[in-house]
Amino acid sequence: MADVFSKEQRSEVMRQVKASRNKSTELKLIGFFKTNNIKGWRRNYKLFGKPDFTFPTLRTVVFVDGCFWHGHDCRNTKPQDNREYWTKKIERNKQRDKEVTQTLKQKEWTVIRLWECELKNELLLTKRLNEKLTIKAVGYRS
Repeated sequence: MADVFSKEQRSEVMRQVKASRNKSTELKLIGFFKTNNIKGWRRNYKLFGKPDFTFPTLRTVVFVDGCFWHGHDCRNTKPQDNREYWTKKIERNKQRDKEVTQTLKQKEWTVIRLWECELKNELLLTKRLNEKLTIKAVGYRS
């Protein structure tokens, strides 16, 4: 089916669409935190890069990166239409992720980046989180 907008009009419409965070993946991680009695996290914490979860007393942040938007190769997520546009878009996202991670690390924050697909495997998720949540985090578990 043909688009009702011209290429320029479609581009303008899409520019107006703003992300409202990925609520479903964040809710899955909240469920994981609650199940594993991990406490001390905050959402919407005012910090550079807008982390999905922040553990202020541990100086640790967690980002849950969408596989498509952040360029993970876990499945066939390469769009066939408008390939050049999407390649540039995803590369910009990956570059921004690197800059955010580097900036936060320079400010002595521990940065944990999880892929959306990792939320499906609780064993893998537990391993990935335990890699970075230090011994200090034990105080948050009972």
